[in-house]
Amino acid sequence: MKNKKLSLSYLVLGLFLVTMFGYGLGTKNEQQTKSDDTNKTVGVLQYVSHPALDSIYKGVIQGLKNKGYEEGKNLTLLFQNGQADQSKLATMSQQLVNKQADALVGIATPAAQALANATSEIPIVLGAITDPVGANLVKNMEKPGGNITGVSDKAPIAAQITLATKLLPKAKKMGILYSSAEDNSKYQVAEAKKAAAALGLEVKTYAVPSTNEISQTVQVMGQENDFIYIPLDNTIANAMPSVVAEANKSNTPVIPSVDTMVEQGGLATVGINQFDLGVKTGEMVADVLNGADPATTPVYTFTKGDTILNLEQAKTLGITIPEAIQKEAKIVGGN
Repeated sequence: MKNKKLSLSYLVLGLFLVTMFGYGLGTKNEQQTKSDDTNKTVGVLQYVSHPALDSIYKGVIQGLKNKGYEEGKNLTLLFQNGQADQSKLATMSQQLVNKQADALVGIATPAAQALANATSEIPIVLGAITDPVGANLVKNMEKPGGNITGVSDKAPIAAQITLATKLLPKAKKMGILYSSAEDNSKYQVAEAKKAAAALGLEVKTYAVPSTNEISQTVQVMGQENDFIYIPLDNTIANAMPSVVAEANKSNTPVIPSVDTMVEQGGLATVGINQFDLGVKTGEMVADVLNGADPATTPVYTFTKGDTILNLEQAKTLGITIPEAIQKEAKIVGGN
C-alpha cells in the first residue's frame, strides 16, 4: 500500500514536471517564432551594373537603415544582378520569389518587369523606373492598384535640354542616342523631341540594339549633330566611357540624364542624385515591411533636380561655362 502511494506520488510529480517543461519549451518556441518575425527578408533584382544603378542600390541599403532595418541585425538582403540578360532576370526573379522574400525591389524597368511577371502577391518596390504606367507596372501613379509601388526616376527632360542650349548657344542640331530594347528610353525620346522642338532645335534619333553598335553610331552622330543627348538608358549608361571617348574625337558635347554619367565625361545635366533616389526607394521598402499597402501608396516622383557640371570636360571641349550657372551647380568629374 505504501509502495502504491509512493508510485502515485512519483507519477503526479512526473506529470507536473512534463507539463512545466512542455510549457517552458512551448514558450521558448513561441519566443523564437516571434524573434524570426522581426527579421525581414528583402530581395533586390538589379538590371545591370553601372555607376548609376550601383548608386541606387547603395541608397536602398541606406534608406532601409534610416527606417530601422539593418543587414545582420533584423534584415536579410538577397541581391541578384541580371547583367542585362533577360533570361537571367526571369530566373533570378523566380528564385527570389521561391525564397519567400517579404518584399522585392526592382532596380531599372526590365528588372521590375521581370519581378512583376514572377509574382502578384509579394510587394514590389520600384527603383529607377521612368514610366511605371507605360511599362504596365502600375495602373496609375497615385493609386497603383496592385502589389507594386515605388519611385520614378523620371528626369526633368525639358530642363536638361534648356541647360544644353544655355551652355551651347550656337547649337542647332541635337542627336538622341538610346537603346531600341528599352521601353523607358522610347518614352523619354518622345518627350525629348517635343522639348527640343519647342527650343527650335533640329532633332535626329539614333537607336542601337546593343552596346556593340554604340561606338560606330557615336562617330556618325558627331559628324551630324552639335551635341548628343542621352535619356535614362541602361544600355548606354553601361557604355558611357566608350560614348565619351568617341564623342571627344569630334569635339561633340554629351548631355546625359544622370549625375554619374556627367562624372564619366558628360558635359552637364539637370538630374536627380541617384543615391538619393535609392534612399527614397529603401525608405518605401521599409514602409511596406511595416504594413503599407502598395495598392494605395502613390509612386514617388522627385519634383526638381540639381544642375551638375563637369568643368574638366568643358575645358577639354573648349566650352566656357557662364559664372551664373557654375554658382548654382554641383561640380563633378576632374582629377
